[in-house]
Amino acid sequence: MADPLPEPEAGPPLEAAITPARRRPPPSRLTREAIAAGRRGGAREGLDWLGREPEARASIVYRLLRLLARFVLFGLFRFRIETAGQELLPRTGGYLLVGAAHRGWMDPFVVMHALPVEPRAWFLGSAPSTFTARWREVLIHRVGGLLPVWRGGVGVEQHVASARAVIRNGAVFAQMPEGTVSGPAGRIGPFRNGAALIALRTGAPVVPLAIAGTEELYLGRRMATEVLAATSARALLGEAWDGTLPEEGSRAELELARALTRRFEEVLAPAVERLHPRTVDPPAHPRRLRRRLTWLFLRPGRLDRDPEG
Repeated sequence: MADPLPEPEAGPPLEAAITPARRRPPPSRLTREAIAAGRRGGAREGLDWLGREPEARASIVYRLLRLLARFVLFGLFRFRIETAGQELLPRTGGYLLVGAAHRGWMDPFVVMHALPVEPRAWFLGSAPSTFTARWREVLIHRVGGLLPVWRGGVGVEQHVASARAVIRNGAVFAQMPEGTVSGPAGRIGPFRNGAALIALRTGAPVVPLAIAGTEELYLGRRMATEVLAATSARALLGEAWDGTLPEEGSRAELELARALTRRFEEVLAPAVERLHPRTVDPPAHPRRLRRRLTWLFLRPGRLDRDPEG
């Protein structure tokens, strides 16, 4: 995947002349003005940005970073995650994971905590929120795990292509269909239709994952997840769908996706509500570093779940 070697020049040492340049990710940042004006400025999304096949195997670098993350999250921050239902996970990859409720930066780590090291999970993630510094973009491009998304009406086709590549390589394609971290504690927010469209077009198995306790973070925070039984778009829709795929981009496909989105909500909503009480500390419980940890990788501001603003 390295770029073609440049012609040697007189001056630099021979080793520098024959060493291939390390591949850098293509530009993926856009200004708000460019998004509003519809000018993408050469920024790339998904597989186009990644420039390679999304791998299912866990590299040494990924494993080391995972160990470091566990030390920080469970050692320094003393987070505790109660996980249930892992025996329901498919034995191999090649499936979609639909997770809710999505309430903060901790959610991808909670998902990875519920999954084995291999096959790896790949997330559709917000590029504006994630690539706040060049080093973060370079690191994520090197390690993998994220397929960046820019808002602005690009369409679902690139995301379907990303999902198909992840599934084809035996990895796990993870989505948070709420599309935002703003929402009530212990309840799901409205789901967007993208996850349902991807499920319909790929035909892959679907694993729902209920998440609770990530709406605010502080030292010793309790969280919980529950893996629900694997299913599929066909099974969820039942008699409402005869299994025939409508034309892509048609009104019929959108209506079918809306029906599947409602089924996702019906499956995950009660599971999230059931988990939430296990994560609630009494009012007198100390919440040290609450604001700092809640907003650690997010732009500070008011969320509708946060009465303090």
